[in-house]
Amino acid sequence: MSLEELILKCKKNERKAQAELYKTFSSVLFGICLKYSSNKTEAEDNLHDSFMTIYEKIEQYKSKGSFEGWLKRITVNTVLQKYRKKEYLNAVTENTEDVIEIEQEDAEISLQTLLSYIQELPTKYRTTFNLYVLDGHSHKEISELLGTTVGTSKSNLARARAILKEKIETKTVQSIVGILIFGLENT
Repeated sequence: MSLEELILKCKKNERKAQAELYKTFSSVLFGICLKYSSNKTEAEDNLHDSFMTIYEKIEQYKSKGSFEGWLKRITVNTVLQKYRKKEYLNAVTENTEDVIEIEQEDAEISLQTLLSYIQELPTKYRTTFNLYVLDGHSHKEISELLGTTVGTSKSNLARARAILKEKIETKTVQSIVGILIFGLENT
């Protein structure tokens, strides 16, 4: 079945077509949900909510532009709306003058470890970090998406970077200590 036929059948609420749509796009959309969630269970809930929204709004898709891009936007917006309702994204009052860059010169860290560090961030920091760093949104766009101020977006990003930098530095120190201990045991 072509994508156009699949979309048409989903617009008619055909369950088999909806199941096929889920099967086709769930892994891509789960990756997005995982990026914005603190753990796998929360990501699964967000994926479910996103597909419910997709099925509800699929009639609005007018076959202009990428269907996958449309699905991704629906997913991100569904997740962000859920967090806005829970008020995870309240404004913070921190000095945003010092933006900390994460430098990884000597640190070797796996992508899986970095993803787990990002998932451990408090929701407001994780969401801002993902929107800015991973999705390429400006602070103005983030403030509009999250219903906050530009200053809050900058502050949340700075705090997320500081937390990640601290975790990476701690991991690096632990790795060096482990190498030293392991090296001493073998002499």
